[in-house]
Amino acid sequence: MNDYLSAATQAARTAGALLKEHFEKELTVNEVDLHDIKLELDVRSQELITSILLEAFPQHAILGEEGIAGNQESPYQWIVDPIDGTVNFFYGIPHFCISIALHHEGKAIAAVIYDPMRDELWEAAKGEATRLNGKPCKVSARTKIGDAVVSVGFAKSSSTIRTGLPLFEKMIYKVRKCRLMGSAALDLAYVASGRLDAYIESTVNLWDIAAGRLLVEAAGGSVEVTPREDDPRKLSIVATSGAMDLGLDD
Repeated sequence: MNDYLSAATQAARTAGALLKEHFEKELTVNEVDLHDIKLELDVRSQELITSILLEAFPQHAILGEEGIAGNQESPYQWIVDPIDGTVNFFYGIPHFCISIALHHEGKAIAAVIYDPMRDELWEAAKGEATRLNGKPCKVSARTKIGDAVVSVGFAKSSSTIRTGLPLFEKMIYKVRKCRLMGSAALDLAYVASGRLDAYIESTVNLWDIAAGRLLVEAAGGSVEVTPREDDPRKLSIVATSGAMDLGLDD
């Protein structure tokens, strides 16, 4: 397992250096739509991560936001988001990360999330505690919903925005603060280290949450992921410390 985490850490830190070098610099935009931006740097970051991982494990598969690589028949699959928070990055908001997870036969066994602007690296392996910059971390111990800070994510379609707004309204009356941070992976890392009490989003991709899910669970939290009925390729997620009832079913 140390070999997996070592390779993932090397890949995340190398890609992080690339992103930091280009932060607040002129960027090449590959695609723009109403609620999202795709950068040439997304592709370059994933190619860099892919080269490091496949050099270490040439028989493994890669599934990333920017495509697939490697041996897709392998039981080992790396799930990669080369820039989680691309819109933040593009607008010069220093809140984005690299997210890398390793699945074995569909189950996460290793995970790394790296925030290059704060030089914060979270890592976890199945059966071991989550670590932040080498030190064990754990989910929040807060038990009162009125003390909670919760991130509610919004997806990009009209239907998912309509789903998210009532949830946001419900939470904002119950909790101390709601946040919309712009990076699903960092939201999960923040739950794992006790900064947030929960992260909720109705529509995400696997690469957004694969690493963060393991971080939260290994830090003592609870994560529920369900495929959306209207599009099974998309996922809904509720990640919490497990210490309080958010009243989502009320």
